[in-house]
Amino acid sequence: MRITSRQTTRKTLADLYRAIDRQHAVTITYRDADGTETIRTVEPWDIRTTKAGRIQLRAGCRLRGDARSFYVDQIASYTVHRIAFVLDRPEATTPAGHGIVARSAAQLIARELGRDYLPARRLDRTDLAPAA
Repeated sequence: MRITSRQTTRKTLADLYRAIDRQHAVTITYRDADGTETIRTVEPWDIRTTKAGRIQLRAGCRLRGDARSFYVDQIASYTVHRIAFVLDRPEATTPAGHGIVARSAAQLIARELGRDYLPARRLDRTDLAPAA
């Protein structure tokens, strides 16, 4: 078991990326916003940075059986196992519910940039909120 307070964030992220690459399950001790700790075995799929700058682990939770997000700074400890993934990763979809298909590297990059930088809803000329 690795205790995250005793190592750098870089080391924690390196271990999590290695688990993603090798498709190994990870047991984490996660501290919620209210301070309660839970132990969960997850199958990590992705590591993202939120708009606020926090690092987020996207994973399939074996306890709940669906996709969950965990902030890396709230993981108290973790253990990387040699257990393979067993959960099905949910298909990426658009807001309309259709699957996303990228046929080239340029399309994939455009979709990633759009996900991270474009507004979540369509803007029109009368909307003044983004100008503020």
